[in-house]
Amino acid sequence: MTMADTQNLLSPEELAALSASFNDGSMDVDTGYNLDVQVRKHDLAAEDSSLGVNVASLDMINERFIRMFRLGMLEVLRTSPRVNPTRAQIVRFGDYIKDLKAPLSVNVIRMAPLRGYAMVVIDPTVVFSSLDSFFGGFGRGVGQLPPGRLFTPTETRIIKIILQVLFRSFKEAWSPVSPIDFEHVSSEINPQFAQIADENDLVVLSRFESDASPQGAGFIDMVIPYVALKPVRDLLRSRVQTGDGNEESDKVWHSQLADAVRDADLEVQVLLGKLSLSLHQLQTMEPGDVLPFKKTESARALIEDMPVYDVEVGAMGSQVAVKIVQAISPNTPV
Repeated sequence: MTMADTQNLLSPEELAALSASFNDGSMDVDTGYNLDVQVRKHDLAAEDSSLGVNVASLDMINERFIRMFRLGMLEVLRTSPRVNPTRAQIVRFGDYIKDLKAPLSVNVIRMAPLRGYAMVVIDPTVVFSSLDSFFGGFGRGVGQLPPGRLFTPTETRIIKIILQVLFRSFKEAWSPVSPIDFEHVSSEINPQFAQIADENDLVVLSRFESDASPQGAGFIDMVIPYVALKPVRDLLRSRVQTGDGNEESDKVWHSQLADAVRDADLEVQVLLGKLSLSLHQLQTMEPGDVLPFKKTESARALIEDMPVYDVEVGAMGSQVAVKIVQAISPNTPV
């Protein structure tokens, strides 16, 4: 009801009296519906600063990634770098970008089925130490590079190999949580040109530091926009991992459960026939009335009102008994 409708229903004197009652407190104003509803303030323009998942789940994924990544690097680049993870952090994308200095191997990627783009940043120290190890050296890196220095074709090939190992390792590390497929989209040397998010958007930063080079520690960063993790945050919130049912322990448990179920007591009912009566016929029945019905070829055995067998009714000695004719589908109408 609008104010105009109220003015049409009430006279000026009634409106004045109603206003005076509100002002002097003589009219109760705490009456109505949903008075006990709890309301929480929500600002639609504010960015949600909480990930809503257990960050320790991401740390567990990163720990699995490191084990697989080291083995992969040993196979293809003949080096097994000591990689140390830092705790996953939630930072603003602009704050992360301003701390990076070119040149870097900045790679924009997709992580299907997550939406949007993610980013893998590889420090040149990791690239050159891997290159030196690949050609039989001791993993020596290089000093500070000029800002506009581009990667050579050989260095670019080493970066692609590192990315292949990284994608394969992350795919296996994520597999207990959710299947993830990686796709390389583009590469840059200046992080300012890889805008996977706005400056004020939140991103999840996982940094892996490598101290394989004598020149100092390098790093590999996995940067995932916060909004991309929202579809899987319920999976990340739970640490419980489920198998595919083929583990030996699952088979033993399945066998023990089957043995326990076989000892359960069941009540079997035998349905000889069915009748259709009106309510008037049922109300007028008296002791001694006979209800004739046509006997079917076989009776129906039921367990918890679920049909299981067609049976024949007979006698065995002094006992009434049934003989199973055939098993039937539980969906068979009674």
